[in-house]
Amino acid sequence: MELTNKRRALGRGLGALIPSSHGAGEARPDTLVPVATIRPNPVQPRQRFADEAIDELAESIRQKGILQPLLVRRTSGGFDLIAGERRLRAAQRLGMEHVPVVVRDVGDAEMLELALIENIQRENLNPIEEARAYRRLIEEFDLTQEEVAARVGKERSTVANTLRLLLLPDAVKAQIEQGLLSAGHARALAAVASDAVKTQLAQEVIDRKLTVRQAEHLAQQRRAQPATDDLRAAEQRLTEALGTRVRLLPGRSGSGRIEIHYYSLDELNGLIDRLTQTADVLGM
Repeated sequence: MELTNKRRALGRGLGALIPSSHGAGEARPDTLVPVATIRPNPVQPRQRFADEAIDELAESIRQKGILQPLLVRRTSGGFDLIAGERRLRAAQRLGMEHVPVVVRDVGDAEMLELALIENIQRENLNPIEEARAYRRLIEEFDLTQEEVAARVGKERSTVANTLRLLLLPDAVKAQIEQGLLSAGHARALAAVASDAVKTQLAQEVIDRKLTVRQAEHLAQQRRAQPATDDLRAAEQRLTEALGTRVRLLPGRSGSGRIEIHYYSLDELNGLIDRLTQTADVLGM
């Protein structure tokens, strides 16, 4: 398949597509093109662009010019941007009419892959954007976690851990995107079972300005001592389902016991019947 053949080149990163000039160290552009003809990358994995960072880059470009050309592909109406969105925005902010580009012929899958590689190499993505980009590569382009890891130069376990961040509650993901929580904080919170507790702990980490190690310790404490509200709610559900008092007795590391009360042999026989019938229905 064509995509498979191209992946080998892409695995080398942007250096495989942007040749280096001799001596100067910066990439050699193919040509200068009008800024107005470049359309932003439609599969750009980065969603947040800080105005202050763009202003700083614009000032650098004002003084030294664009040292690294933008990577684009040609379209019927102009160009699609592949990599270099921050440079394009800075150039637009400066009112530049033309920018240096390298023109390459790549498909949609390669556009996303190259945009992801560039942003990761430059550390421009926040952890949630990075996780969403990995998920797109996996879901839209049928890549495995191993293949994604190879393309972006990371361990498979790193990709897997980053993807797990998408399982966090929306409120916590928003805090990560805003830079209030780091990926390390998020991984510590992900070990907690309850979404409500994850959200609560995330706010506590932010309010108390806890380090990642402190967040890990806090999460371990909460795992060892389940939230009282959650415990009582689970006891109430079991009590209503069985028609008798039920107590949950938590132990360490998520273990514990269920204590079911009965007050006569008839009630015990009824409980046994209900439990065995349920087991039969579940095929246990």
